[in-house]
Amino acid sequence: MTDHDKTAGRGTPVLQMHKITKTFGNVIANENVSFDLHKGEVIALLGENGAGKTTLMNILFGQYTADHGTVSVFGQRLPAGNPRAALDAGVGMVHQHFTLAGNLTVWENIALGTKGLWGLSMHAAAAKSKIRALSQKFHLDVDPNAKVASLTVGQKQRVEILKALYRDSQILILDEPTAVLTPQETDALFATLREAIALGLSIIFISHKLHEVMAISSRVLVLRHGRLVAERATQDTNRDELARLMVGGDVAQPDIPMRPAGPALLTLNNVSTDQLQDVSLTLHAGQITGLAGVSGNGQSALSDLICGLIAPKSGDLLINGQAPKSWSPRRALSARIGRIPEDRHKTGSIADFDLTENAILETYAQKFAKRGWMNWAGAASHAQHLIDTYDVRCPGPATRIRLLSGGNMQKLILGRVLEEDPQIIIANQPVRGLDIGAVNYVHGRLAAAREAGAAVLLISEDLDEIMKLSDQIHVICEGRLSPAFARGQLDAANLGKWMAGEGGTHAA
Repeated sequence: MTDHDKTAGRGTPVLQMHKITKTFGNVIANENVSFDLHKGEVIALLGENGAGKTTLMNILFGQYTADHGTVSVFGQRLPAGNPRAALDAGVGMVHQHFTLAGNLTVWENIALGTKGLWGLSMHAAAAKSKIRALSQKFHLDVDPNAKVASLTVGQKQRVEILKALYRDSQILILDEPTAVLTPQETDALFATLREAIALGLSIIFISHKLHEVMAISSRVLVLRHGRLVAERATQDTNRDELARLMVGGDVAQPDIPMRPAGPALLTLNNVSTDQLQDVSLTLHAGQITGLAGVSGNGQSALSDLICGLIAPKSGDLLINGQAPKSWSPRRALSARIGRIPEDRHKTGSIADFDLTENAILETYAQKFAKRGWMNWAGAASHAQHLIDTYDVRCPGPATRIRLLSGGNMQKLILGRVLEEDPQIIIANQPVRGLDIGAVNYVHGRLAAAREAGAAVLLISEDLDEIMKLSDQIHVICEGRLSPAFARGQLDAANLGKWMAGEGGTHAA
């Protein structure tokens, strides 16, 4: 047991959330939740999608007002519904999706909001000096004058942390902080966090990656259906127990053995676009091809290319060995290419449409429209079938999709794709931000599609996911594709080197 383990949790709490209850209509988001956070302590907050984690953090930041309960920071009660009060009290948050302006410099992004627009330039020297001091203190090396657009993903993560520390945050909430980092960048982030913890920073760590929870936290809190159902000292628990506590029972992980390659269903030969360079790739029937890479290296362009949203500038795209005369989303759909998009909110669904409308977005013209009239009864029946078959937990087909948790939204999108019996499936970040139960469900469905003969392209920044599911693995870096590696041929560290552009020549 380290000195930190012995002392964490002692003394006056820096944060107290006491008997927090929040409801939305008939839905209980949080019920009587209480916990403390102490100086130099890391609490991991776990729970399934929809368990109440986000609501609890929004109450802490004053974005929501609790129906009952109080929030105190350093012994002082925070006024309800006042985000500025939380910031002024020393609470900072690093969101899963970066909130940085690419056209501004590092120091401008960090200082923005602390001074008026006119005052910002007048305090440039002082801001840069403070940023350099924080960078040195917490080992967050970054150039204050660099444009954010020129930074790597790992460097942007450092800027987000510096932005919180610049505001003198003493309590830091990290929401899925490693979602877009390579293994090496994750190790560097954890080293930084340990330095900050040793200097007295207190952290709430939200993640679905249980091995990371075990590596960085000192205590684990588990929410289920809005209630705090368990609290464990990290040293006294393990990943299996935490998974059971999250879902309320045993977690069955799908067994996904490797499969031999079937016929080539899609082939790219030396294809280039604005973001891709001489990409060659073959997707085989009955196989999952994993595509690993740090966010922003061409994954989205490759997905858009295969789904018909962009066309090759050079090279050949073949479906079942034949080159289509033209390439468009309609052509891709007619070629039985199914798309699970990267962003289920922006490109996978329409927030104010109900589940029925979202369930037929790509098929309404072919299946539910006739002579200008919509068969809404048939569409609602189809949506109900997806809800029942894919365990979408919601009041019914008339529910607005924005009211669903991320996991249930993803299940509807998954069902929308798989029920059309696609021969090629593009699964772009299919389990990002999902809990372990939803992850296993999605993985099982993708494996079943593979068993039925589909070719699956799994695009993910999670190497554990890639190595667990894929029959063959490519790595993409700066728009170039690595050779294909069989599952088990390279470990996570070596795949991480390829992701960072240090693995060799990217030529398939």
